[in-house]
Amino acid sequence: MTARYDVIEALFARGGPILMLLAGLSVLTMAVILWKALALAASGAFSRRPVARAAAAYAQGDRAAAIAVAQGAAVGKTVLRAAIDLRERLPQGKAREEVERIAREALDAQRGGLRLLELIGTLAPLLGLLGTVLGMIAAFQGLEDAGSRADPALLAGGIWEALLTTAAGMGVAIPALAAHSWFESVLDRLTASIESAATRVFTAP
Repeated sequence: MTARYDVIEALFARGGPILMLLAGLSVLTMAVILWKALALAASGAFSRRPVARAAAAYAQGDRAAAIAVAQGAAVGKTVLRAAIDLRERLPQGKAREEVERIAREALDAQRGGLRLLELIGTLAPLLGLLGTVLGMIAAFQGLEDAGSRADPALLAGGIWEALLTTAAGMGVAIPALAAHSWFESVLDRLTASIESAATRVFTAP
């Protein structure tokens, strides 16, 4: 275990401050991904069937069953309850506009953290490339200073050390962008589910 820590410490020493910054970004990325997954689960983004069942019950004229199924703090259920309530209290045009506003605000609130993941996915490779360029400059400066006594092994060592930051940048960016894409797809499906359920409410007899 001690030897493993020594290797990690040596890699950070060779990668410099940019590698340490990328390590911090990797921790932040994992924390945001975990938080976002838990937040979406709590908001009901992964369980859209109850909303569809509630909308179907309302379309069949069973308002009590629809309200019972739509109980809870999930985003889809909240919007559906609002659609049922507003349809029965306001003219349909105004009710639709209000439901659209409520749904838009609720869905926008679920997008927290996605811009941060996108930013990390964009910046991490650039930081890695910057670290590599700086490392290459240092390696070639060392080669120039060595003059005729230059050792090719010294140059090779400097190059692989410089490439550490590029690999680290990609290692941070890939999970950040993959998670961002997945969360976007989850929210797209949630949006479609809410739109379908609200339409069924407003087109019910």
